[in-house]
Amino acid sequence: MHKWGLAGAGLLLSGVALTDDVSESEEIVCAPAELHVCIENDRCYVSSPADLDVPEFVVIDIDRQTISTTKASNDPRSTSFANVRRENGLIYLQGVENERAFSFVIDEATGRMSVALSSDGIAVNAFGACTDVDL
Repeated sequence: MHKWGLAGAGLLLSGVALTDDVSESEEIVCAPAELHVCIENDRCYVSSPADLDVPEFVVIDIDRQTISTTKASNDPRSTSFANVRRENGLIYLQGVENERAFSFVIDEATGRMSVALSSDGIAVNAFGACTDVDL
């Protein structure tokens, strides 16, 4: 995994305007748009996915509990997540990789995604959008 890992990637899509109802989807593609990096005893910075080596798109397979780069990616990466829950119109995903904890919240009706990645002394928040992988 690269500096922020796939989890960081999954965190964020790049301002994708197209969103979709993913309430019946078991496999979705997500694109991080905006990232905020906060460093302990410092401040927070706005960043782009490219600045943090975050893939432009990730595929979340809810059944297999994996987050992966797309087949077209020049940098194949994959990670698994330990917890998944669908409740009140939201999808929650959580996991740990390379001493980083990550958490996704995806609104099933709109496909909007919020991601948090935490490590010792640093936190990254990402916002993006998701849609069914078959669209």
